Amino acid sequence: MAETTPTQVPEVDYTLNNPDTLTKYKTAAAISHKVLEAVTALCLEGEKIVEICEKGDQLLDEEIAKVYKGKKILKGISHPTTVSPSSHVTPYTPLKTDAVEAETVLKAGELVKIQLGAQIDGFGTIVCDMAVVPKKDAAKEVITGREADLIVATHYANELLLRLMVPQGLLAQGTDEEKAKATAKKAPTQSQISDLLEKVAKAYDCKVIENTTSWMFDRNEIEGTKKIILTPGNGVRGEGVPEVGEVWGVEVGLSLGSGKVKNLDHRATLHRRTTTTYILKRPSSRQTLSEVVKKFGTFPFSLRQLEDEKAAKVGVVECVRGGVLRQYEPAGETDGSAVSRLLTTIAITKNGITKLAAPNAVDLEQVKSDKKIEDEEILKILEQPLARSTGNKKNKSKKKKTTAGEE
Repeated sequence: MAETTPTQVPEVDYTLNNPDTLTKYKTAAAISHKVLEAVTALCLEGEKIVEICEKGDQLLDEEIAKVYKGKKILKGISHPTTVSPSSHVTPYTPLKTDAVEAETVLKAGELVKIQLGAQIDGFGTIVCDMAVVPKKDAAKEVITGREADLIVATHYANELLLRLMVPQGLLAQGTDEEKAKATAKKAPTQSQISDLLEKVAKAYDCKVIENTTSWMFDRNEIEGTKKIILTPGNGVRGEGVPEVGEVWGVEVGLSLGSGKVKNLDHRATLHRRTTTTYILKRPSSRQTLSEVVKKFGTFPFSLRQLEDEKAAKVGVVECVRGGVLRQYEPAGETDGSAVSRLLTTIAITKNGITKLAAPNAVDLEQVKSDKKIEDEEILKILEQPLARSTGNKKNKSKKKKTTAGEE
């Protein structure tokens, strides 16, 4: 009798070498973009932040439910909707059960940061953009002054950082010798990256926010093995160099003040499951962790997303103390100045960088700064492409060219 061997299930390739992986990232990104646009429209003078965040998560859930129907694929929110007031450095999402913070409303003229994201099969995209809160029932105004300086500076700092992440020689042109020479160049160190971004910030009289961190993304992981830390504090340093085949969450934050950060006197409402194992003693703690694992996996969540917000506030305490959940401490500018933040999810392919989920490009007709970048090294880098042309010339001639040296 012939022996039979059990059928082996082929191992799934979850890297970007598998076209399905990139498709799932792009599907998640499309959802993130659509909801970001809707949430930005909700950011009006007098609106409560908690209600905007709840609406954002509702929209995320609705859009996620429309894709990959009937397939055995886990999908959900990769980052809850957060709306951070002017001086807040970190994502902010208050709770309805915290009476004072639940009444926090947006003020006309303040620069808010909107962050959210979706994930399909563990492939998460997160995006953060900025908006100046318009006056109620007023026509859209041109943004000038220091807010304009901050917005334009952050835009160019972000574009610069993305170009510094393109692997050396990947987009080189010319002879084989010239390409080999470009490839042989060393990637910029994280110290050099920080110095270049500080030059952009200085041109607009701003500061890079200390310890702003970009992470490599993996499946079910938004804080991978590599990270880039801008203007790191003592004892803090980044690790690794971006390479082809990787997905990153690229973050840039600038300040009109010191660029230094302090913890705020607010409840930590954002959490994330860790890989730590700990035997929880309280039934409320075990119930909270069980719900977190089922609903969010290892992606960040807000306590307001749990079934019983009041019970979650109690149950999360032992989970954090035991290390099975990590809480994100609310932080802001030490001197209360306005700060910015942009976060772009990118894929690094053989053709260069693809922006998966990205903030909107700055409309330089709507945001006008009287400052500009004059450093030739910076201008030269900003002129470089993020990716090689793939032959799609649609609307190419209609694009309006803007450079960092123009107002």
